[in-house]
Amino acid sequence: MLFHDIALIDQDGKTREHMNVRVAGAYIDAVEPCGTTLDQARASEKDVHDGRGKLLIPGFFNNHSHVPMTLTRGYGEDLSLYDWLYKRIFPFEALLTEEDMYWGALLGIAEMLSGGTVSFTDMYMRIQGIFRAVVESGIKASLSNGLTGDAATLLEETAWYRETETMIRDAQTSKGLVIANASLHAQYTSAPELVRQLAVYARDKKLRMHVHLSETKGEHEECKEKFGKTPARYLADLGLFDVPATAAHAIFIEDEDYDILKNKGVTLSHQPSSNLKIGSGLPDVKRWRDYGIRVTIGTDGAGSNNNLDMIEEVTLASFLAKGMNHDPLLFSTGELLTFATRNGALAQGREDTGLLEEDYRADLTVLDMTTLKFQPVYDYGTCLFTNANASDVVLTMVDGRVLYKDGAFTTIDIEKVIHNVYRIRDEKLKMLAG
Repeated sequence: MLFHDIALIDQDGKTREHMNVRVAGAYIDAVEPCGTTLDQARASEKDVHDGRGKLLIPGFFNNHSHVPMTLTRGYGEDLSLYDWLYKRIFPFEALLTEEDMYWGALLGIAEMLSGGTVSFTDMYMRIQGIFRAVVESGIKASLSNGLTGDAATLLEETAWYRETETMIRDAQTSKGLVIANASLHAQYTSAPELVRQLAVYARDKKLRMHVHLSETKGEHEECKEKFGKTPARYLADLGLFDVPATAAHAIFIEDEDYDILKNKGVTLSHQPSSNLKIGSGLPDVKRWRDYGIRVTIGTDGAGSNNNLDMIEEVTLASFLAKGMNHDPLLFSTGELLTFATRNGALAQGREDTGLLEEDYRADLTVLDMTTLKFQPVYDYGTCLFTNANASDVVLTMVDGRVLYKDGAFTTIDIEKVIHNVYRIRDEKLKMLAG
């Protein structure tokens, strides 16, 4: 495919208009200004995408999600985190089968593809259903089951262990689409003896780690009272961060925690919509960045967001940072785009994607900026995280393969997905009602 006469954003965050970008196979083959060799080759290209009025960017990496939670969207509104989890979400999730996870994941994947997301880092359960949805749809993902348990729990006797072992095996057949991760749900849902077992397992299997960290004030302070340590120190001392790790939320981390997380190379993932909706609070993302900690963006699950719109999430993160720090220059478009693309790719261990450059994988997104809300356009790049949202995406490509274009999915039967999601909803509500 040749993207002809399109705008793009370079690594410095500068907009470059009237560009040609050619994709060959799974990779970006050439990036050149109009009027050069690609213009001359245009007539011979099999598929030419008219880029006038459009912006081409690397696709988004949703760095913290629970994708099948599309099945719980709108089910637990106006509740505290504890009541949301224990009165609504956990009872509903306990009824979900692997097949249910497949349909819920397909719905979430379709939503993400229609919003320009090319890969996601997910923590959930019965993950073979999610794996199936990922491979069939063609999106990329890092998948894990969030481990929970008490001091008597033996890792190798858990459903978590069986699922993770299966995922490690299955990921080898996914042609690079799926990466198997290890995951601890959180400090407060596990015992130290179990965390130690998990840390050893992840290190032996060379798996990346995914964990919720200091999401609420209550869990953070309770850990300090119980163990005399912050959750970051507690998990680091137990070896959880001895492998590359992504920690979500990190709202209440303290002074020493920044040094621990930086020195261990932990990536921090920011979920502003979920943090605000649940009333948990907001982290100091500027301080994350200033400390040299890798910053990424995630949507969290649709049960607490309630959408999977990465553009909206990045825009909200930007506006919150500006307001909290009284600094309208925080953050630049280029830096925000890096948070949501290249940093997310690196956090997943994908070195060859997340940049719009030759020889990088063609994981790409196109936005249409000809609609009224963008007019007049002074700069395509600065419109991205001010005017745009997921509805402006007109094409999403993964490894050079178009998975979404102009409202249509090439690998997902969306009507069938929606039919099954409503079937699951009605079945579970009937079961919960007794």
